[in-house]
Amino acid sequence: MLAAFGRIGLVSFGGPAAQISVMHRELVERRRWMQEEGFLGALSFCMLLPGPEAMQLATYAGWRLRGIAGGLLAGMLFVAPGALVVALLALAYVEWGTLPEVQAAFLGIKALVVVLVCQALWRLSQKALTGKAQRLWAMGAFVALFAFALPFPLLILAAGTWGLLQPASASNPPAPAPAQGPGARRSLLVALAWGLAWLAPLLALHLAGQTFLFELGAFFARLAVLSFGGAYALLAWMAQVTVETHGWLSPGQMIDALGLAETTPGPLILVTQFVAMVAGALRQGPGLGLAAGVLTLWVTFLPCFLFIFTFAPHVERLLGQPRLRAALAAITAAVVGVIASLALWFALHVLFALIGSLGPLPLPQLSSFQPIPALLILAAAGLLIGLRRGLLESLAVMAGLGLATQILAL
Repeated sequence: MLAAFGRIGLVSFGGPAAQISVMHRELVERRRWMQEEGFLGALSFCMLLPGPEAMQLATYAGWRLRGIAGGLLAGMLFVAPGALVVALLALAYVEWGTLPEVQAAFLGIKALVVVLVCQALWRLSQKALTGKAQRLWAMGAFVALFAFALPFPLLILAAGTWGLLQPASASNPPAPAPAQGPGARRSLLVALAWGLAWLAPLLALHLAGQTFLFELGAFFARLAVLSFGGAYALLAWMAQVTVETHGWLSPGQMIDALGLAETTPGPLILVTQFVAMVAGALRQGPGLGLAAGVLTLWVTFLPCFLFIFTFAPHVERLLGQPRLRAALAAITAAVVGVIASLALWFALHVLFALIGSLGPLPLPQLSSFQPIPALLILAAAGLLIGLRRGLLESLAVMAGLGLATQILAL
Protein backbone atom coordinates (compact mmCIF):
# COMPACT_ATOMS: atom_id res chain seq x y z
CA MET A 1 0.00 0.00 0.00
CA LEU A 2 2.87 2.39 0.78
CA ALA A 3 4.34 1.82 -2.68
CA ALA A 4 1.00 1.97 -4.51
CA PHE A 5 -0.45 5.07 -2.87
CA GLY A 6 2.96 6.77 -2.74
CA ARG A 7 3.18 6.40 -6.50
CA ILE A 8 -0.35 7.74 -6.92
CA GLY A 9 0.52 10.79 -4.80
CA LEU A 10 3.71 11.53 -6.74
CA VAL A 11 2.19 11.37 -10.25
CA SER A 12 -1.25 12.86 -9.53
CA PHE A 13 -0.93 15.97 -11.71
CA GLY A 14 -3.65 17.48 -13.88
CA GLY A 15 -6.72 17.79 -11.69
CA PRO A 16 -9.36 15.28 -10.49
CA ALA A 17 -10.01 13.59 -13.84
CA ALA A 18 -6.33 12.75 -14.37
CA GLN A 19 -5.87 11.76 -10.71
CA ILE A 20 -8.87 9.41 -10.77
CA SER A 21 -7.61 7.77 -13.95
CA VAL A 22 -4.20 7.20 -12.28
CA MET A 23 -5.95 5.55 -9.32
CA HIS A 24 -8.09 3.41 -11.62
CA ARG A 25 -5.03 2.17 -13.48
CA GLU A 26 -3.14 1.41 -10.25
CA LEU A 27 -5.92 -0.05 -8.09
CA VAL A 28 -8.25 -1.70 -10.61
CA GLU A 29 -6.17 -2.60 -13.66
CA ARG A 30 -2.68 -3.16 -12.28
CA ARG A 31 -3.11 -4.49 -8.74
CA ARG A 32 -6.78 -5.60 -8.92
CA TRP A 33 -7.42 -4.43 -5.37
CA MET A 34 -10.84 -3.08 -6.41
CA GLN A 35 -13.42 -4.25 -8.93
CA GLU A 36 -14.68 -1.89 -11.63
CA GLU A 37 -18.16 -1.69 -10.13
CA GLY A 38 -16.85 -1.01 -6.65
CA PHE A 39 -14.49 1.70 -7.92
CA LEU A 40 -17.27 3.52 -9.78
CA GLY A 41 -19.60 3.24 -6.79
CA ALA A 42 -16.91 4.69 -4.53
CA LEU A 43 -16.36 7.53 -7.00
CA SER A 44 -20.09 8.35 -7.03
CA PHE A 45 -20.09 8.37 -3.22
CA CYS A 46 -17.09 10.73 -3.06
CA MET A 47 -18.76 13.10 -5.53
CA LEU A 48 -21.66 13.45 -3.08
CA LEU A 49 -19.30 14.76 -0.41
CA PRO A 50 -17.79 18.23 -0.04
CA GLY A 51 -14.06 18.29 -0.52
CA PRO A 52 -11.55 16.97 -3.10
CA GLU A 53 -13.15 13.85 -4.54
CA ALA A 54 -9.86 12.34 -5.76
CA MET A 55 -8.30 12.53 -2.29
CA GLN A 56 -11.46 11.11 -0.75
CA LEU A 57 -11.48 8.28 -3.30
CA ALA A 58 -7.90 7.39 -2.35
CA THR A 59 -8.88 7.47 1.35
CA TYR A 60 -11.93 5.30 0.69
CA ALA A 61 -9.82 2.77 -1.25
CA GLY A 62 -7.34 2.60 1.62
CA TRP A 63 -10.22 2.16 4.09
CA ARG A 64 -11.63 -0.72 2.03
CA LEU A 65 -8.26 -2.44 2.05
CA ARG A 66 -7.05 -1.92 5.64
CA GLY A 67 -9.66 0.02 7.61
CA ILE A 68 -8.93 3.39 9.22
CA ALA A 69 -5.14 2.84 9.20
CA GLY A 70 -5.25 2.13 5.46
CA GLY A 71 -7.45 5.16 4.84
CA LEU A 72 -5.08 7.44 6.74
CA LEU A 73 -2.07 6.08 4.85
CA ALA A 74 -3.70 6.47 1.43
CA GLY A 75 -5.12 9.92 2.11
CA MET A 76 -1.93 11.37 3.57
CA LEU A 77 0.25 9.95 0.78
CA PHE A 78 -2.07 11.52 -1.78
CA VAL A 79 -1.65 14.99 -0.23
CA ALA A 80 1.90 14.97 1.19
CA PRO A 81 4.02 15.32 -2.01
CA GLY A 82 1.97 18.26 -3.29
CA ALA A 83 1.88 19.93 0.14
CA LEU A 84 5.69 19.81 0.37
CA VAL A 85 6.08 21.31 -3.12
CA VAL A 86 3.49 24.02 -2.37
CA ALA A 87 5.32 24.95 0.85
CA LEU A 88 8.59 25.43 -1.04
CA LEU A 89 6.87 27.39 -3.82
CA ALA A 90 5.11 29.68 -1.34
CA LEU A 91 8.33 30.55 0.50
CA ALA A 92 10.13 31.14 -2.80
CA TYR A 93 7.27 33.31 -4.03
CA VAL A 94 7.40 35.53 -0.96
CA GLU A 95 11.18 35.89 -1.34
CA TRP A 96 11.45 36.47 -5.11
CA GLY A 97 7.91 37.07 -6.39
CA THR A 98 8.37 40.84 -6.72
CA LEU A 99 11.34 40.63 -9.12
CA PRO A 100 10.44 41.99 -12.60
CA GLU A 101 11.49 38.75 -14.31
CA VAL A 102 9.35 36.66 -11.96
CA GLN A 103 6.37 38.97 -12.42
CA ALA A 104 6.77 38.73 -16.19
CA ALA A 105 6.80 34.92 -16.05
CA PHE A 106 3.69 35.01 -13.89
CA LEU A 107 1.93 37.16 -16.49
CA GLY A 108 2.08 34.18 -18.85
CA ILE A 109 0.90 31.83 -16.10
CA LYS A 110 -2.03 34.14 -15.27
CA ALA A 111 -3.09 34.05 -18.91
CA LEU A 112 -3.04 30.26 -18.77
CA VAL A 113 -5.10 30.29 -15.56
CA VAL A 114 -7.87 32.25 -17.31
CA VAL A 115 -8.05 29.56 -20.01
CA LEU A 116 -7.94 26.72 -17.44
CA VAL A 117 -10.87 28.16 -15.51
CA CYS A 118 -12.86 28.63 -18.72
CA GLN A 119 -12.12 25.02 -19.66
CA ALA A 120 -13.34 23.81 -16.26
CA LEU A 121 -16.48 25.91 -16.69
CA TRP A 122 -17.20 24.39 -20.11
CA ARG A 123 -16.65 20.79 -18.97
CA LEU A 124 -18.81 21.11 -15.87
CA SER A 125 -21.60 22.96 -17.69
CA GLN A 126 -21.87 20.14 -20.23
CA LYS A 127 -22.54 17.65 -17.43
CA ALA A 128 -24.50 19.78 -14.97
CA LEU A 129 -26.85 21.96 -17.05
CA THR A 130 -29.20 19.25 -18.27
CA GLY A 131 -32.52 21.08 -17.80
CA LYS A 132 -34.15 24.46 -17.44
CA ALA A 133 -33.99 24.42 -13.63
CA GLN A 134 -30.24 23.74 -13.67
CA ARG A 135 -29.62 26.57 -16.15
CA LEU A 136 -31.63 28.96 -13.98
CA TRP A 137 -29.63 27.94 -10.90
CA ALA A 138 -26.38 28.56 -12.79
CA MET A 139 -27.45 32.02 -14.00
CA GLY A 140 -28.82 32.95 -10.59
CA ALA A 141 -25.64 31.89 -8.80
CA PHE A 142 -23.52 33.88 -11.26
CA VAL A 143 -25.51 37.08 -10.74
CA ALA A 144 -25.74 36.60 -6.97
CA LEU A 145 -21.99 36.17 -6.53
CA PHE A 146 -20.56 38.49 -9.19
CA ALA A 147 -23.03 41.37 -9.07
CA PHE A 148 -24.20 41.24 -5.45
CA ALA A 149 -21.30 39.42 -3.68
CA LEU A 150 -23.69 37.10 -1.83
CA PRO A 151 -21.91 34.51 0.35
CA PHE A 152 -21.01 31.24 -1.35
CA PRO A 153 -22.39 29.11 1.55
CA LEU A 154 -25.80 30.76 1.12
CA LEU A 155 -25.91 29.72 -2.55
CA ILE A 156 -24.96 26.13 -1.69
CA LEU A 157 -27.58 25.98 1.08
CA ALA A 158 -30.31 27.36 -1.17
CA ALA A 159 -29.53 25.00 -4.06
CA GLY A 160 -29.22 21.94 -1.83
CA THR A 161 -32.48 22.71 -0.02
CA TRP A 162 -34.31 23.13 -3.32
CA GLY A 163 -32.97 19.76 -4.52
CA LEU A 164 -33.96 17.98 -1.31
CA LEU A 165 -37.53 19.23 -1.66
CA GLN A 166 -37.98 17.84 -5.18
CA PRO A 167 -40.32 14.81 -5.41
CA ALA A 168 -39.10 11.54 -6.86
CA SER A 169 -39.76 10.99 -10.58
CA ALA A 170 -39.63 8.11 -13.03
CA SER A 171 -36.01 8.97 -13.83
CA ASN A 172 -35.20 9.49 -10.16
CA PRO A 173 -37.19 6.76 -8.33
CA PRO A 174 -37.29 6.18 -4.58
CA ALA A 175 -34.58 3.96 -3.21
CA PRO A 176 -35.38 0.37 -2.18
CA ALA A 177 -35.31 -0.52 1.49
CA PRO A 178 -31.63 -0.42 2.51
CA ALA A 179 -29.83 -3.39 3.94
CA GLN A 180 -28.92 -3.26 7.60
CA GLY A 181 -25.58 -1.50 8.05
CA PRO A 182 -23.38 -0.48 10.97
CA GLY A 183 -25.17 1.15 13.85
CA ALA A 184 -25.79 4.88 13.83
CA ARG A 185 -24.25 5.17 17.30
CA ARG A 186 -20.86 3.95 16.11
CA SER A 187 -20.90 6.31 13.11
CA LEU A 188 -21.89 9.19 15.39
CA LEU A 189 -18.97 8.48 17.72
CA VAL A 190 -16.55 8.35 14.78
CA ALA A 191 -17.88 11.69 13.48
CA LEU A 192 -17.65 13.24 16.94
CA ALA A 193 -14.05 12.10 17.49
CA TRP A 194 -12.87 13.40 14.12
CA GLY A 195 -14.89 16.60 14.49
CA LEU A 196 -13.25 17.36 17.85
CA ALA A 197 -9.80 16.69 16.41
CA TRP A 198 -10.59 18.96 13.44
CA LEU A 199 -11.71 21.95 15.53
CA ALA A 200 -9.29 21.58 18.48
CA PRO A 201 -6.53 23.79 16.94
CA LEU A 202 -9.03 26.58 16.31
CA LEU A 203 -10.18 26.49 19.92
CA ALA A 204 -6.56 26.60 21.13
CA LEU A 205 -5.76 29.56 18.85
CA HIS A 206 -8.84 31.43 20.03
CA LEU A 207 -7.95 30.90 23.68
CA ALA A 208 -4.34 31.96 23.00
CA GLY A 209 -5.49 35.21 21.37
CA GLN A 210 -3.93 34.40 17.97
CA THR A 211 -6.43 36.47 15.99
CA PHE A 212 -4.90 36.19 12.52
CA LEU A 213 -4.37 32.42 12.62
CA PHE A 214 -7.81 31.88 14.16
CA GLU A 215 -9.57 33.95 11.47
CA LEU A 216 -7.55 32.22 8.76
CA GLY A 217 -8.23 28.73 10.11
CA ALA A 218 -11.92 29.41 10.74
CA PHE A 219 -12.41 30.60 7.16
CA PHE A 220 -10.63 27.62 5.59
CA ALA A 221 -12.51 25.26 7.92
CA ARG A 222 -15.82 26.65 6.63
CA LEU A 223 -14.53 26.43 3.10
CA ALA A 224 -13.55 22.78 3.56
CA VAL A 225 -17.05 21.60 4.47
CA LEU A 226 -18.73 23.67 1.74
CA SER A 227 -16.36 22.75 -1.09
CA PHE A 228 -18.85 21.32 -3.56
CA GLY A 229 -17.84 21.54 -7.21
CA GLY A 230 -14.09 21.40 -6.79
CA ALA A 231 -11.39 23.97 -6.17
CA TYR A 232 -12.41 26.28 -9.02
CA ALA A 233 -15.78 26.89 -7.37
CA LEU A 234 -14.10 27.69 -4.06
CA LEU A 235 -11.69 30.17 -5.59
CA ALA A 236 -14.47 32.68 -6.20
CA TRP A 237 -15.38 32.63 -2.51
CA MET A 238 -11.72 32.53 -1.49
CA ALA A 239 -10.97 35.58 -3.62
CA GLN A 240 -13.99 37.37 -2.17
CA VAL A 241 -12.82 36.80 1.42
CA THR A 242 -9.02 36.85 1.18
CA VAL A 243 -8.76 39.75 -1.29
CA GLU A 244 -11.82 41.93 -0.75
CA THR A 245 -12.89 41.26 2.86
CA HIS A 246 -9.62 40.76 4.75
CA GLY A 247 -7.04 42.07 2.27
CA TRP A 248 -4.68 39.18 2.99
CA LEU A 249 -3.63 39.02 -0.70
CA SER A 250 -3.91 41.22 -3.78
CA PRO A 251 -5.93 40.06 -6.84
CA GLY A 252 -2.68 39.38 -8.69
CA GLN A 253 -1.32 37.24 -5.87
CA MET A 254 -4.58 35.27 -5.80
CA ILE A 255 -4.25 34.44 -9.49
CA ASP A 256 -0.56 33.55 -9.01
CA ALA A 257 -1.63 31.13 -6.26
CA LEU A 258 -3.79 29.12 -8.64
CA GLY A 259 -1.12 29.14 -11.32
CA LEU A 260 1.45 27.65 -8.94
CA ALA A 261 -1.02 25.15 -7.48
CA GLU A 262 -1.56 23.83 -11.02
CA THR A 263 2.12 22.82 -11.18
CA THR A 264 2.03 20.51 -8.15
CA PRO A 265 0.86 16.92 -7.65
CA GLY A 266 -2.13 16.24 -5.42
CA PRO A 267 -5.49 17.99 -5.18
CA LEU A 268 -5.86 21.49 -6.60
CA ILE A 269 -7.40 22.56 -3.26
CA LEU A 270 -3.78 22.79 -2.05
CA VAL A 271 -4.12 26.34 -3.36
CA THR A 272 -5.54 27.09 0.11
CA GLN A 273 -2.18 26.17 1.66
CA PHE A 274 -0.36 28.50 -0.73
CA VAL A 275 -2.75 31.38 -0.01
CA ALA A 276 -2.41 30.90 3.74
CA MET A 277 1.39 30.64 3.68
CA VAL A 278 1.82 33.74 1.52
CA ALA A 279 -0.64 35.71 3.67
CA GLY A 280 1.18 34.68 6.86
CA ALA A 281 4.69 35.23 5.50
CA LEU A 282 3.84 38.67 4.12
CA ARG A 283 2.36 39.57 7.47
CA GLN A 284 5.11 38.39 9.83
CA GLY A 285 7.79 36.37 8.04
CA PRO A 286 8.27 32.70 7.06
CA GLY A 287 7.61 31.37 10.58
CA LEU A 288 4.01 32.57 10.55
CA GLY A 289 3.74 31.45 6.94
CA LEU A 290 4.67 27.88 7.85
CA ALA A 291 2.29 27.90 10.83
CA ALA A 292 -0.52 29.18 8.60
CA GLY A 293 0.22 26.48 6.03
CA VAL A 294 0.14 23.62 8.57
CA LEU A 295 -3.08 24.96 10.10
CA THR A 296 -4.73 25.25 6.70
CA LEU A 297 -3.73 21.72 5.69
CA TRP A 298 -5.24 20.45 8.95
CA VAL A 299 -8.60 22.22 8.67
CA THR A 300 -8.85 21.55 4.91
CA PHE A 301 -8.14 17.83 4.81
CA LEU A 302 -9.25 16.46 8.18
CA PRO A 303 -12.93 16.72 7.14
CA CYS A 304 -12.12 14.31 4.28
CA PHE A 305 -11.20 11.64 6.81
CA LEU A 306 -14.23 12.56 8.92
CA PHE A 307 -16.63 12.10 5.99
CA ILE A 308 -15.05 8.90 4.67
CA PHE A 309 -14.71 7.09 8.00
CA THR A 310 -18.22 8.16 9.08
CA PHE A 311 -20.17 7.45 5.90
CA ALA A 312 -18.13 4.79 4.06
CA PRO A 313 -19.97 1.89 5.78
CA HIS A 314 -23.25 3.35 4.47
CA VAL A 315 -22.23 3.93 0.83
CA GLU A 316 -24.85 1.70 -0.81
CA ARG A 317 -27.71 3.22 1.14
CA LEU A 318 -26.54 6.78 0.49
CA LEU A 319 -26.22 6.23 -3.25
CA GLY A 320 -29.81 4.99 -3.36
CA GLN A 321 -31.38 8.21 -2.05
CA PRO A 322 -33.02 10.16 -4.93
CA ARG A 323 -33.43 13.38 -2.93
CA LEU A 324 -29.72 13.37 -2.14
CA ARG A 325 -28.92 12.98 -5.85
CA ALA A 326 -31.32 15.85 -6.65
CA ALA A 327 -29.66 18.08 -4.06
CA LEU A 328 -26.23 17.31 -5.52
CA ALA A 329 -27.50 18.10 -9.04
CA ALA A 330 -28.85 21.50 -7.92
CA ILE A 331 -25.63 22.33 -6.06
CA THR A 332 -23.54 21.35 -9.08
CA ALA A 333 -25.65 23.60 -11.32
CA ALA A 334 -25.16 26.53 -8.95
CA VAL A 335 -21.43 25.81 -8.93
CA VAL A 336 -21.36 26.35 -12.71
CA GLY A 337 -22.49 29.93 -12.08
CA VAL A 338 -19.91 30.33 -9.34
CA ILE A 339 -17.10 29.21 -11.67
CA ALA A 340 -18.41 31.57 -14.37
CA SER A 341 -18.12 34.40 -11.84
CA LEU A 342 -14.56 33.32 -11.05
CA ALA A 343 -13.61 33.17 -14.76
CA LEU A 344 -14.87 36.70 -15.36
CA TRP A 345 -13.18 38.01 -12.18
CA PHE A 346 -9.85 36.49 -13.20
CA ALA A 347 -10.12 37.75 -16.80
CA LEU A 348 -10.91 41.32 -15.74
CA HIS A 349 -7.95 41.48 -13.35
CA VAL A 350 -5.59 40.10 -15.99
CA LEU A 351 -6.83 42.25 -18.91
CA PHE A 352 -7.31 45.58 -17.13
CA ALA A 353 -4.84 47.47 -14.96
CA LEU A 354 -7.53 49.39 -13.09
CA ILE A 355 -10.73 47.88 -11.69
CA GLY A 356 -13.33 50.14 -10.11
CA SER A 357 -16.66 49.15 -8.60
CA LEU A 358 -20.34 49.97 -8.54
CA GLY A 359 -21.29 48.71 -5.10
CA PRO A 360 -20.06 45.09 -5.03
CA LEU A 361 -20.02 44.91 -8.86
CA PRO A 362 -16.46 45.19 -10.27
CA LEU A 363 -16.20 47.55 -13.25
CA PRO A 364 -12.96 47.81 -15.28
CA GLN A 365 -11.71 51.13 -16.60
CA LEU A 366 -11.72 50.51 -20.35
CA SER A 367 -8.80 52.89 -20.90
CA SER A 368 -6.60 50.58 -18.79
CA PHE A 369 -6.98 47.61 -21.16
CA GLN A 370 -3.68 45.71 -21.57
CA PRO A 371 -3.13 44.14 -25.02
CA ILE A 372 -0.16 41.94 -24.07
CA PRO A 373 -2.13 39.82 -21.51
CA ALA A 374 -4.89 39.50 -24.14
CA LEU A 375 -2.40 38.10 -26.64
CA LEU A 376 -1.01 35.75 -24.00
CA ILE A 377 -4.53 34.45 -23.26
CA LEU A 378 -4.96 33.70 -26.97
CA ALA A 379 -1.60 31.90 -26.97
CA ALA A 380 -2.63 29.85 -23.91
CA ALA A 381 -5.92 28.92 -25.59
CA GLY A 382 -4.00 27.85 -28.68
CA LEU A 383 -1.74 25.58 -26.60
CA LEU A 384 -4.44 23.95 -24.46
CA ILE A 385 -7.37 23.84 -26.87
CA GLY A 386 -5.89 24.11 -30.36
CA LEU A 387 -2.72 22.05 -29.97
CA ARG A 388 -3.96 20.01 -26.96
CA ARG A 389 -0.64 20.30 -25.16
CA GLY A 390 -0.23 19.02 -21.62
CA LEU A 391 -0.62 21.25 -18.57
CA LEU A 392 3.00 21.22 -17.41
CA GLU A 393 4.29 21.83 -20.92
CA SER A 394 1.82 24.70 -21.38
CA LEU A 395 2.84 26.22 -18.04
CA ALA A 396 6.50 26.19 -19.06
CA VAL A 397 5.76 27.71 -22.48
CA MET A 398 3.50 30.44 -21.07
CA ALA A 399 6.03 31.37 -18.37
CA GLY A 400 8.63 31.65 -21.14
CA LEU A 401 6.35 33.82 -23.28
CA GLY A 402 5.63 36.07 -20.32
CA LEU A 403 9.35 36.45 -19.67
CA ALA A 404 9.90 37.20 -23.36
CA THR A 405 7.50 40.14 -23.17
CA GLN A 406 9.68 41.58 -20.38
CA ILE A 407 12.87 41.16 -22.40
CA LEU A 408 11.34 42.68 -25.55
CA ALA A 409 10.06 45.67 -23.57
CA LEU A 410 13.58 46.57 -22.36
